[in-house]
This record gives sequence, C-alpha cells and structure tokens, in this order.
Amino acid sequence: MARSLTIQRAVVPAPERERYLARLRARLAHYTARDCRFWVFEEAALPGVFIEFTEAKDAAILAAAHAASPEPPRDAARIYSEVEVP
Repeated sequence: MARSLTIQRAVVPAPERERYLARLRARLAHYTARDCRFWVFEEAALPGVFIEFTEAKDAAILAAAHAASPEPPRDAARIYSEVEVP
C-alpha cells in the first residue's frame, strides 16, 4: 500500500512564534505515537510562513491520527497518496 500524507500551510506572526512552536511539539508527539511522521518547514525568504506535512503508511492510519488529534489540520480529509512512477 502506498504512503499517504496531508499538507497544511500556516502563517504565524512573530509575537506568536513561541506558542506555535510549542503546539508543534505537542502535535509531533501525538503523530509519532500514532505511527505517523510529522515535518515542518519554514520558508527561507518569509520567516513565519510554514508548511506542515503529516505522513503515514496508509490513509486509514493518517485519517485516524487526524481524527484523534486535539488540533487536526483544517482540511484533514484532503489526503494525498503516493504515486508509483514507472
């Protein structure tokens, strides 16, 4: 079965950065405990603009992890599945 992921963009004002990072730490712990991987990237030219990726080995695991999350992504139903490139 192909891997699945969700993507979310966040724009964080400078005064809220530390609070956002604390929330990311909590979400990392949540997803790691549910057999998912969680990455966050910040745009180099625009500090405070982040892209968050959550990945699991299949869509069911990812959907369940989002459903159990205290802070699910805004568009948790939009799950991308890995495409095998021949």
